[in-house]
Amino acid sequence: MAFSLFPRSAKFFDLFIRQSQKLVQAATILNDIFQNYSNVEEKCAQIHILEEEADLISREIARQLSLTFITPIDREDIHHINIAQEEIQNLIDAISTRIGLYGFSNIRTTAKNLISTIMLMINETDKMVLDLSRKRNVEDKYNYVKQLKNDCETLLSMALAEMYDSRLSIPEECIDVIDMIKWTQIYDRIEECVYRTGRLANIIEGITLKNA
Repeated sequence: MAFSLFPRSAKFFDLFIRQSQKLVQAATILNDIFQNYSNVEEKCAQIHILEEEADLISREIARQLSLTFITPIDREDIHHINIAQEEIQNLIDAISTRIGLYGFSNIRTTAKNLISTIMLMINETDKMVLDLSRKRNVEDKYNYVKQLKNDCETLLSMALAEMYDSRLSIPEECIDVIDMIKWTQIYDRIEECVYRTGRLANIIEGITLKNA
């Protein structure tokens, strides 16, 4: 697959790769929080620092775009990759913040599985960004992300079913209701993170098809 990407002077893909690496780091730490549930405050702080660093990269991409008159691929594609990466980073930060604030006694197994699958999705989109910068085909990785996204959707359905079913035999107590509300908010953001990560894969795959 041969098509021209960005000129070396613009360094858009260097910035995209750096942004993607921040995502991988944040997703890895988030997964560690869910799997081990230890040193949560410290790990949440690390994710927040990564989010701030990623925000600086996102602003630099926008600045470079404003200074570049002619781009080898559509300007809107550059913008869409940048926004998608930023949104995923913000959602990871939002999930970790809530886990840190809510003080659960334990983490649900299905939630652990969801976060580990999201980490796999983000690892795969990281490879897609690198492949795009090297003019490689991304179809196999795109299909894998789609498969992982479908797995997440199944896990989300299971998570919500388990959350409500587990209360059928438990007396109504405020702490149970509050716990359910907390997990609902977390699952909402997990669902959005799954969607945004899938969208990033769609954007990258679309660029390769457009410029094939």
